[in-house]
Amino acid sequence: MEPINSLFAGIAALNAFGLVATRLTLRRASGLFTDAAGRALAMLPDMRPVRDAGRFLAAWLRAPLRVAAVAPSGRALSRLMTAELSGSTGPVVELGPGTGSFTRAMIANGVRQADIALIEYGPEFSALLAERFPHAQIRCMDAANLGTVDLFAGRLFGAVVSGLPLLSMPRRQVVAILKGCFERLEPEGALYQFTYGPRCPVPKSMLDRLGLEAERIGGTLANIPPAAVYRIRRRRQETHGAGSA
Repeated sequence: MEPINSLFAGIAALNAFGLVATRLTLRRASGLFTDAAGRALAMLPDMRPVRDAGRFLAAWLRAPLRVAAVAPSGRALSRLMTAELSGSTGPVVELGPGTGSFTRAMIANGVRQADIALIEYGPEFSALLAERFPHAQIRCMDAANLGTVDLFAGRLFGAVVSGLPLLSMPRRQVVAILKGCFERLEPEGALYQFTYGPRCPVPKSMLDRLGLEAERIGGTLANIPPAAVYRIRRRRQETHGAGSA
């Protein structure tokens, strides 16, 4: 009986070895498949810009004067709008962030989400922003009421980034927005505003009335449509020489 028992023991050992080898092979194959699937997914194009473009177009069709753009701002304009912002800027308020193109750019520059307040009138965009930037403040409200809310526990804004279509807004609303911003801005703080037009969207008469000045800091043809960016800040007091001959 010993030879037969030895034979059965050998067969059992081979079966056990085969089972272990099969499991190892399957695990390895599973790992290779997972790695291959991960590489394949990484090679797929990012569909977020396409989805965001669809959201913008739908919002524009519902309210063309409020949205005033059929697509989100491109990377070139986002970089230009946020080029002067960094982690040392302090609290930043963004007006009309839409899908968050400028928000992502300022975060890439070092601005913390906790130092960002996003003021968005559209509830569909507000919900999307809350998902994408969970540590930022999201306020679904009219930017003209900015002066009525305390966003950073009394801290002054370091900068304001505006994606609002000022040219399609009533003058009274634009004045309210500018007053609300500059009442809370640091003395050296600035508002960055882009436009598709040939000149600053805030007319000189309004700037003079509010004691502000605007400077074109750049433009980009890579955006759809091409856009220019203006820095708006408090007018600097001119200094004169002490006396004359």
